[in-house]
Amino acid sequence: MTAKATSHQFQAETKQVLDIVVNSLYKDKEIFVRELISNASDALEKLRRKQLTEKEVFDENLELEINVSTDDSSKQITIQDFGIGMSQEELIENLGTIAHSGSKEFMEALKGDGEKNEALIGKFGVGFYSVFMVAEKVQVFTRSWKKDGTGFCWESDGGGDYSIEEAEGQRRGAKIVIQLKEDFSEFAKEDRIKDIIKKYSAFVQFPVSLNGEKVNTVDAIWMRSKKEISDEEYEEFYKFQANEYEGPLMRMHFSADAPLEINSLLFVPKRNMEKMGMFRNENKVALHCRKVLIDAEPKGLFPEWLRFLKGVVDSSDLPLNVSRETMQDSDLLRKLNQVLTKRFLRFLNEQSKKEEDTYIEFWNEFGMLIKEGAATDFTYKEDLAKLLKFESTALDAGKLTGLDDYVDRMAGDQEEILFLFGKSRESIESGPYLEALQARGWEVLLLTEPVDEYVMQTVREYKEKKIISADSEELKLEKLDQEKEGETLGKKEIKSLCDWLKKTLEDKVSEVETGERLIDSPVCIVGSDGMGGASARRIMKMMQGPEGALPAPAVKLQINPGNSIIRGLSELKDKEEQTANLVAHQLLDNALASANLLDDPREMIARSYQTLEKITSG
Repeated sequence: MTAKATSHQFQAETKQVLDIVVNSLYKDKEIFVRELISNASDALEKLRRKQLTEKEVFDENLELEINVSTDDSSKQITIQDFGIGMSQEELIENLGTIAHSGSKEFMEALKGDGEKNEALIGKFGVGFYSVFMVAEKVQVFTRSWKKDGTGFCWESDGGGDYSIEEAEGQRRGAKIVIQLKEDFSEFAKEDRIKDIIKKYSAFVQFPVSLNGEKVNTVDAIWMRSKKEISDEEYEEFYKFQANEYEGPLMRMHFSADAPLEINSLLFVPKRNMEKMGMFRNENKVALHCRKVLIDAEPKGLFPEWLRFLKGVVDSSDLPLNVSRETMQDSDLLRKLNQVLTKRFLRFLNEQSKKEEDTYIEFWNEFGMLIKEGAATDFTYKEDLAKLLKFESTALDAGKLTGLDDYVDRMAGDQEEILFLFGKSRESIESGPYLEALQARGWEVLLLTEPVDEYVMQTVREYKEKKIISADSEELKLEKLDQEKEGETLGKKEIKSLCDWLKKTLEDKVSEVETGERLIDSPVCIVGSDGMGGASARRIMKMMQGPEGALPAPAVKLQINPGNSIIRGLSELKDKEEQTANLVAHQLLDNALASANLLDDPREMIARSYQTLEKITSG
């Protein structure tokens, strides 16, 4: 020290702010390391810009870097940058009056709307004062960038005053020496500080060294142009950021200036841990502001059904709260969510066309989560519908199609997009519902996951074409041009049989009729009272759950008057009504089973034994 120290009082409002910052606003004490490194990075960036216009800069050969050192024995930590530095006036302005944004305005903001009180650190620059949470004493040695500048030492214990005195031999920039309180001596340990730097400041644009070893070794590649980055660099970054041992399946590097400034790098992992039964995916897209971590796992940045994503989103538009831990401006967070989600869904749609094999690999892993979104998120229903994949009667088993390709293949007289649900492709193909549709050359999507029907009922329409189940009453079929081969019942016999079946099956059926759905099979279910079809009834069952389910509603039974079993039943009802009764109930159970609506098969099995006994006993 070269001259007597001059004592200064903190501005009155500054004392209040110090108390608030130290005792109220910061939750995690380790935040002070991030704040001081962020300030150091800002000082280096200011100098870098100054060097573009100024010819003479003091210590011009100094590297633009940040050096951190720890001394466990003396409970000290030092953070030094070779940035723009400060003059005596700037020390008073920046460290004595809460930067130069205005302490009075800061205090007024604290009295304002509770939701906005915490969104202040970026606006008022109070991050430096976080050091007093852990410090017994703080010294700031600094020298400005100007050739004729002077070195100074600013010192304070965070109480009511601070001192400034000249200090010879100072390098350009600022060196902060922190004497830690006894309770916070852990921050003088090298491993503790290394973890904090890697957690919050791994991507600061300038080198950060700890006790001579560079800590931030991975580049913030999301801020660079895609043309400059190799596949190997992307993979290395992904493994580091996501803590993965293998590379990603997909990546989307996206930047935008409007409506928000965004630099993002999103990855899709190769494996879905939920599908493997390991654990529920948690969003691992870290939120940054100018390369500084704000939140490693922000809530609300993406919809819940995109919880498999990993990567980084960086936006300089973020208003940071004092602890930099949560986003308080919900409108801005929603805007980020909308822009990023819309863009990622567009990316997936592009991938499904350009890289079909990769997209199918993605679908096999994460398709269930896309379905979850389509079934629950009306905001993105149309975008998600483009991504859906299903098996189809037009393709071999195992092959998948989307709704776009389905619509392109639709027959000229087909008006709706049709689907059928079953436990497997084989069970659907062996049922009665495909007969009439295949005879007309109509394609049907084959759904085998319980959520699939709910997805279709939610989407409901695609490219102005209704999506309906092939067992729904909504599907109207015109009579085929060719006549059915073989014998068939006459109108009077049909009416008599339908009336008898309605009476025999009592409240289990609402109506018995003939129609154009059946070619070979004897019967099928085409609807249920007020529910629009077997598909709607299955969804109601899922929603009711296993306990407390409502009684099964009556169903509409359609018969095939050309089928030999139906013709035989027409005669049997007048000769052996008891046997005919067994056949009628068995036909209904078979139809319910084909429609996946048979709740309890025990009654059907018992009846089938009765029928077999009757036949075998003569």
